[in-house]
Amino acid sequence: MTVIHQEHTTSRPHPLDLLERTVEENGWAFERASADELNLSVAGRWSDHHFSFTWRDDLQSLHLSSAFDMRVKGETRLVDISSLLMFINARLWIGHFDLWPEDGTIVFRHAMIFPDAHASDSQMECLLNLALEACEHYYPAFQFVLWGGKTAQEAVAAAILECQGQA
Repeated sequence: MTVIHQEHTTSRPHPLDLLERTVEENGWAFERASADELNLSVAGRWSDHHFSFTWRDDLQSLHLSSAFDMRVKGETRLVDISSLLMFINARLWIGHFDLWPEDGTIVFRHAMIFPDAHASDSQMECLLNLALEACEHYYPAFQFVLWGGKTAQEAVAAAILECQGQA
């Protein structure tokens, strides 16, 4: 008697395919630059947010980044923004803001690992919502420092002002 061993593999959807589905459901403009890259624009309260999602098969991870449409110029502004980054990043549980030294761009970044590319629609939706919420929430703080001349402490206090109760 011969026993034939058949291996059953189930094809999992690419994590960016899942993300693309979430993006389409929200009616957001996007471009699939390649099988491993998706670029997305979302209108926010303060500005349009542009997100780039990149899948790294070798790391089994999905990286997202969103650059703000503002540049840090001058030594004084650099010190002020660096201080603000410290205050904001200490409050974030997931993701972080960076300052690209080459051109002074402020960027939100986060990466998630998906072993065997096993991701779900809800994970993609959470990842996108997390990034959008962080960018929306802290965008004004960066404006307060860069254009309003506020200190990092003043900017964070103004940006994270949360209303209590109902009017």
